[in-house]
Amino acid sequence: MGSQRNARWWHLGTAVVGAFGVVGQLILVVAGAQVLVTEERLSLSERLVHFFSYFTVLSNLLVLVAAVTLFRNPRRDGAGWRVLRLSGLTGIVVTGVVHWFFLRPLLELTGWSYAMDKVLHVAVPLLAAVGWALFGPRPRVTGRVFGLSLVYPVVWLIYTLLIGAATGWYPYPFLDVDELGGARVSVVCVALTGAIVGVAALLWWGDRRLPAAPRTGEPLERGGPGTRPRRSGAAA
Repeated sequence: MGSQRNARWWHLGTAVVGAFGVVGQLILVVAGAQVLVTEERLSLSERLVHFFSYFTVLSNLLVLVAAVTLFRNPRRDGAGWRVLRLSGLTGIVVTGVVHWFFLRPLLELTGWSYAMDKVLHVAVPLLAAVGWALFGPRPRVTGRVFGLSLVYPVVWLIYTLLIGAATGWYPYPFLDVDELGGARVSVVCVALTGAIVGVAALLWWGDRRLPAAPRTGEPLERGGPGTRPRRSGAAA
């Protein structure tokens, strides 16, 4: 059916753009380009650790994995996959909103650094959110999925604060305890957690209210990858 064909192309495009952004940014980091929030000259190992400590990068990777699986099978399902999908969607939407309103005015990037920044913070969030709205798959979210999807951002936040306390490095200026103080960062953490919960709840609401996708009873296309749908609730 045309809708599934369109879904595959959309998910493939999301995966390609996401991979381009992550790999391109990683190449810049390895090359020593000033794409990270730091004024220090760091070793390659430090730059790599910092790179994979960014919520942006991790959320893009989750979206990339989900998009690849959805290209293979637009009806993809599974207990673990549902959590991964909602975690990625929540993370990437929060990434786009926080970047646009809080981080974008602080950045002065040019050339490829500017391009990769826009891919990771603007293009992928838009592709992921629009793709979910148009093609689903839905319904996939339950109370259990909602709760487990919050583990990723909470663990990331705890990890970030612990690493910052131990090394003095924080990936985002609004979490810098040394600069802002513990009280202000605590307020930021509460606000950030509230925003994450709110976005996840909005996606849960949309999952229940928007039409089922792909449509119930619509046969999975033959002749392409992922022609055997997984049973609902199967392990990812």
